[in-house]
Amino acid sequence: IQGIGAGFVPDVLDMGVVDEILKVKEEDAGATARALAKKEGLFAGISSGAAMWAALQVAARDGNRGKLIVVVLPDTGERYLSTWLFEEAK
Repeated sequence: IQGIGAGFVPDVLDMGVVDEILKVKEEDAGATARALAKKEGLFAGISSGAAMWAALQVAARDGNRGKLIVVVLPDTGERYLSTWLFEEAK
């Protein structure tokens, strides 16, 4: 996914507080971003779609039923209006 690919590690990242890193396919991130717009009214970008997709995977695991799963949506869909992400909306 553009901008959040492997190898990019911000200086402020404290790996001591990271439980796990999930790989997300660009297609899954895009589909989840579009679903957020259609079903929840949240105009999210690809990075947000990736974050939500990962959160949904964690939430679906055995033992997580009823637990609070928190996800931060780091971008909006505005900068993706002219890309493949919202192509079908044109």
